[in-house]
Amino acid sequence: MTIKLLLVDDQTLVRQGIKSLLALSEKVTVSAEASDGTQVLAQVAAHKPDVILLDISMPKMDGIETLVQLSQAGIATPVIILTTFDDSELVLKGMRAGAKGYLLKDVSLESLISAIEAVHNGQTMVQPAVTERLLKGMTKVNGVSDDFTAPAPLEPLTPKEIEVLRLMASGYSNKEISGALFKSEGTIKNHVSSILTKLGVRDRTRAVLLAIEHSILC
Repeated sequence: MTIKLLLVDDQTLVRQGIKSLLALSEKVTVSAEASDGTQVLAQVAAHKPDVILLDISMPKMDGIETLVQLSQAGIATPVIILTTFDDSELVLKGMRAGAKGYLLKDVSLESLISAIEAVHNGQTMVQPAVTERLLKGMTKVNGVSDDFTAPAPLEPLTPKEIEVLRLMASGYSNKEISGALFKSEGTIKNHVSSILTKLGVRDRTRAVLLAIEHSILC
């Protein structure tokens, strides 16, 4: 089944470029476009896209406010933020506002399509380069903005789990972590499962973002 995409970006050339690239794939089709956030609700109602690809910096209504509007309208269509901005606070604001993915515009076509498929299947996807920048650029996320609430206490991770989580943040698969730590893949799966349980999340990306926010990774 082809995934129907709503493409939201204020730059016409950017929309045309992304649309042309996605036309090379049979997995995704751009079924509708919008030049700013004020048009999104109407486009969703008219075209019922499977995924929304959303820029952050737009006139009239930016990407963060658009996410808020979608949430308030009860629209559950998964949203991927695709932007040139890799600011740490923006990443977390976007994910907290409900985005299921965060990618930079230098992402490859293959990675973009993979991310679209992932969020369409209920997963969360943040480009490894973004999480690496978060790790390098933030020693403490708590208190960077009044919009952020104080984090709730988390069950402590073991040193080995933190080691596994750090590799997860760099985009390593279970198999790659297994090779890096000289542990069986089954052992790594157990560590990952324990990490998700302790952090109270369902997927690896949310675990990494939460760990960064709580200064577990810094």
